[in-house]
Amino acid sequence: MSQSVTTFTISDLAREFGITPRTIRFWEDHGILAPERDGSKRVFTRRDRARLKMALRGKRLGLSLAEIKDLIGMYSSTEDETPQLLECLRIMSKRREALEQQREDIEAMLAEIKQFESLCQEEIGRRGQA
Repeated sequence: MSQSVTTFTISDLAREFGITPRTIRFWEDHGILAPERDGSKRVFTRRDRARLKMALRGKRLGLSLAEIKDLIGMYSSTEDETPQLLECLRIMSKRREALEQQREDIEAMLAEIKQFESLCQEEIGRRGQA
C-alpha cells in the first residue's frame, strides 16, 4: 500500500466513531467494509471510513441492514448520483412514515393509560368516601 494513502486501523475507527472493534468486524462480515490486510492486521482506507460512517448513520435512522447495504452499494458508481438520491429519498420517506405511525401509536397508548389512571383515581376516591 502506498505511503501517500491515508489508512486507519480498526482501533482508529473504533475510537473515532465511539464503537467497538467487534462492531466494525460486524460491518465487515456483512460486506459493508472490505479492509486490506497487512498480515493479520486490518488496514482501512478513507473509502472504508466513509462507508462505516454511512452505515452507522443508517443504523441510527433505524434502517435495516439490507437498506443500508443497498444505499451504500449505490455509491460505488459516481457518474450520475440522481438514482442514488431518489432511492435515498424513497427509503427515508418510508422510514419517516413508519416513525410517524409509531408516534401515533404511542400517543394513543399514552391517552389510554391516562384514561385508565383517571378511572383508578376516581375509584380510589369513591372508596375513600365509603
